[in-house]
Amino acid sequence: MKFYYVYILLCNDATFYVGVTSDIDRRVMEHNAGKYPEAYTHSRRPITLVFYQDFTDPNQTIEFEKKLKKWSSSKKQALIDGDFDRLQDLSECRNATHHKYKPNGGDIEK
Repeated sequence: MKFYYVYILLCNDATFYVGVTSDIDRRVMEHNAGKYPEAYTHSRRPITLVFYQDFTDPNQTIEFEKKLKKWSSSKKQALIDGDFDRLQDLSECRNATHHKYKPNGGDIEK
């Protein structure tokens, strides 16, 4: 069975890089070796692998990577730490128009 990986790297400037690969060990070595000079991590080496999740479906892998790339650093850190309560809190909508922040929980008065 073939596996695919979504991974998060911690760069030396304290930023995160999210990527996808089918060979996690090779890809981390390539990042640290600076194999691709145009890559985000090239000038931010050394990097450290801080999280990865394996998948058997390449489409799920790509979808998860796209989702993580949109996350804030705080959300990524909560995932890395395995702090799922904090991750849930950070994922809640904070928009003033959200039903949670309206009087009566957003219920229309009758």
